[in-house]
Amino acid sequence: MTPSANQVAAFQANGGFTPATVSVVVLSFVFAVLLLWGVWAMRTAYVGWAENRLTQRQFLGVVVRFVAMYLVLTYFLLS
Repeated sequence: MTPSANQVAAFQANGGFTPATVSVVVLSFVFAVLLLWGVWAMRTAYVGWAENRLTQRQFLGVVVRFVAMYLVLTYFLLS
């Protein structure tokens, strides 16, 4: 649903910024959190692999799942 010109003007008058700016900020926040979580998950998996608590297959599984999730989210949020 696309907002009308009056709705966009009212939003910008009350907020001081456009709806597109809000969209960019929210998407940036989502991707920043996703990347931070991914780094944490991969680092934790690496430590487990280095200490022989995880097999190499389990470690690669964590990495592949994160990459797949990142690609799917990128496709859905940026398309």
